Amino acid sequence: MNIQWYPGHMTKTRRMIADQIKNVDAVCEIIDARIPVSSRNPDVDELTAGKPRLVVLNRVDQADPEATKKWAAYFRTKGYAVLESDAKSGMGTAKFSAAIRELLAEKLRAYAEKGMAGRVVRVMILGIPNVGKSTFINKIAGRKTAKTEDRPGVTRSKQWVPIDRGLELLDTPGILWPKFEDQSVGLNLAYTGAVKDDILDIETLGCHLMTYLGTVYPEALQSGYKLTVLPEREQQENDVAYGYRLLEAAGRKRGFLISGGDVDTERMAKILLDEFRGGKLGRFTLEMPE
Repeated sequence: MNIQWYPGHMTKTRRMIADQIKNVDAVCEIIDARIPVSSRNPDVDELTAGKPRLVVLNRVDQADPEATKKWAAYFRTKGYAVLESDAKSGMGTAKFSAAIRELLAEKLRAYAEKGMAGRVVRVMILGIPNVGKSTFINKIAGRKTAKTEDRPGVTRSKQWVPIDRGLELLDTPGILWPKFEDQSVGLNLAYTGAVKDDILDIETLGCHLMTYLGTVYPEALQSGYKLTVLPEREQQENDVAYGYRLLEAAGRKRGFLISGGDVDTERMAKILLDEFRGGKLGRFTLEMPE
């Protein structure tokens, strides 16, 4: 599954970030707590080099809590400030201003010494498409300033958002990268809805996700689809073949049958992705720190 997804507006965004970075004091990078590596654009480190960084682990309500602790500790060892949030409910967003001011404490002290105590702090907000960036900004601002939709590629231009008299945010469009060298990155982005479903085969995607959940979180599959036992994985069986058998087992339990008593696995794959994205099956993290 060779996923390439790089519309022209993303090239424009990359140029805009490079152009605007000199105008901001810090960078806030919003990533998906379920896929902290896959939801980070590797270009960001190069584009924002030298700027203090706050990493926001968003959607922690859908991520494995133990894994989130490990990821927060991991990013702190890299020298980043970390904030855990669920932008939809607003959990964690109230701590944003304090986290930024703590991150920039030395810089703010230096401004105060120069008689510039009231100088506005400007923060660039970055993140891949559909990571919850606009929802996060709206929660911080306490009003609807950024357009939000549960699909990738909605924010298309930069906009400055005043938060209070001393803080402004630069909202930027979501930016992916030209090609995913590692198939698992492409799959993780597809599971969480960061790339559009219509560029992928939903059934194949469902097979891969079923295999991961069946291997790492088998109890969640058993309770979610009322399976007393999961089919055993056979030797030499690849991810798609094993995932297909799990899709069949779940689809049969749900009664998704078509003529001849076969299971409608495509329908089951769509349901699986909907329930995974909606947090109905449980809280999962799909990758762990090194």
